[in-house]
Amino acid sequence: MSIRPTRRSAFAAILLLGGTALAPTPAGAETVYKPIDSTMANQTIVLTGRDLTIPQVIAVARHGAKVALSPEAKQREADNYGLLLEAATEGISVYWFNRGAGDQRETVMFAGDPMSAENKPKIEAQQLAEFRMAGIGAYGPEISDEDIVRAMMVVRANAMTWNAPSPQLAQMLTDLLNKRITPMVRSRGTLGEGDLAQLSDVGATMVGAGDVWYDGKKMKAADALRQAGLQPIQPFAADINALTSSDAYATGQAALLVADAEGALDWADMAYAMDLTGMNSSITPLSLVVQADRPFKWLNWDAARVLEMIKGGYLFDADEKRIIQDPESLRASSIRQASAWDAWAALRDAVIEQMNSSDHNPAVHVDVGPGDSWELASPQMMKYYVKGGPESHGKHGYIVSNANWDPYPLANKIEDFTTALANMDVAVTLRIDRFSNPFFTVAKASEVMKGGMFFDGGGYTPVDIWQDIQNLSNRVVPEGQSIVATVEDLQAQTRIKVVNARGVVDDTYALLAQDLLVGGYWMDVRKTEDGSRNFGPGPTAAWTALRKVAPLNPVAPPPKPVGMMVTDFIMATPMSSLYSGGPAMPATDPLLAGSAKMPGGGK
Repeated sequence: MSIRPTRRSAFAAILLLGGTALAPTPAGAETVYKPIDSTMANQTIVLTGRDLTIPQVIAVARHGAKVALSPEAKQREADNYGLLLEAATEGISVYWFNRGAGDQRETVMFAGDPMSAENKPKIEAQQLAEFRMAGIGAYGPEISDEDIVRAMMVVRANAMTWNAPSPQLAQMLTDLLNKRITPMVRSRGTLGEGDLAQLSDVGATMVGAGDVWYDGKKMKAADALRQAGLQPIQPFAADINALTSSDAYATGQAALLVADAEGALDWADMAYAMDLTGMNSSITPLSLVVQADRPFKWLNWDAARVLEMIKGGYLFDADEKRIIQDPESLRASSIRQASAWDAWAALRDAVIEQMNSSDHNPAVHVDVGPGDSWELASPQMMKYYVKGGPESHGKHGYIVSNANWDPYPLANKIEDFTTALANMDVAVTLRIDRFSNPFFTVAKASEVMKGGMFFDGGGYTPVDIWQDIQNLSNRVVPEGQSIVATVEDLQAQTRIKVVNARGVVDDTYALLAQDLLVGGYWMDVRKTEDGSRNFGPGPTAAWTALRKVAPLNPVAPPPKPVGMMVTDFIMATPMSSLYSGGPAMPATDPLLAGSAKMPGGGK
């Protein structure tokens, strides 16, 4: 089983028009592995450590694109590695290298030159032993989605260019991605503040230990490496630290979250446009008169976007039957959706910042000296100043301990987005039900339509989906447990937060499918009332596509619940493939602008 139903298995947890909830996978049952499609295997993403984008993560994680380090990134890693070796040679204490980790931070692991005849074999043996300890601290279930593991790996490969891995470690991480050797990784065992357990499973693969998925087939890591023409590495120096001291497991999933959420928000705007058309709504809340009163850029943008979708439609014609004011859930939907977009953009920016910077301890910086900042010249900081020598090719710098693996800038944004999305979803749930009230529709569907499948609003399914969203959107209670001899006493719980957020996005797709069925049905009602009515380019395109998936008068029973079929459809179909008009998204940093536009519609 997977750690949480993903977009491809969201239906296992909810009722969708007659679908039944599936029981949990029994302990010890065979994992149903979900491999990627490898449609971009002929493309190569160059990792610089500075400008990795979310579409690039998606290309690697979900579509098999290959990766290569830029010359600058390779040189930076080499310089950092040399500085690490030189620091030990100069007698400088380095956390998790010549000193231990956690509660062993003051334990001397070795003294002097790490390349000496005495030290080198000891360090090699110690590193190899740690790499072979697959899954220590981790526990099940196994991650069943290949894209999660590959997202973690590409994020780590990119950010690791700011750290001090050995050349063989850095090369093997890219080789595993390029040969599509995906380590078997367990989903639990991280507190969301340093994903040591999951990245340790990747390390085991590098030395030929544990199990992997090679081109979608499970086998021993040693066999996969041999078949792919790779040799197990001999890790050295601080390689176990260089690989595992990171939040890449959470960050990679957050990148997938941003990609999937953009598709859901796109469809939310389209579903709203269809609902307005189906309700015979007043468009006054979207008008310039209203928007000028509240110049929030995302509110104004979303209102303008929905207006463009329905432009030219019958809602702009006078209609004596149209009521002056819609229910609040319909009037305020643009505000709720714009607020979700705002939170999405903040999350997107945080993810991009996180995966293009170091979340590693210790921090390694070459060519930084005492004259660069006043505190660097202090006696305390000079204890960690590497003057430079043969191992560093004369380069100087600092290696200092830190708390950079605390992911709160990202973790907070994940929960903020989850909350905003849930507040959007409650409006969607309520407006679906408003279609069942003739006070708002000023018509009864049963009196207009004859035969066919009726979706005139309300019902059990939207409420069931909403209840799941409501449960998942509760903010995670702050936690701090004193562990590792009380050295590590804060936990960010990012693993839980990102899993909950992805669950809310999954459920949002299912809820929007229900909304599309209701809004589309009422568009049929309005067209039946008056065949001359036009709905505008957006709703017309989506309505036409919907009827191909869910015909109003099917000639045969559908192969599975209609809600599930429509959910499948919107997950696989970018809204932009049906309608691409409207204003550009509010401006942001050039690297971030449009960063989450997905190839092939996401998953």
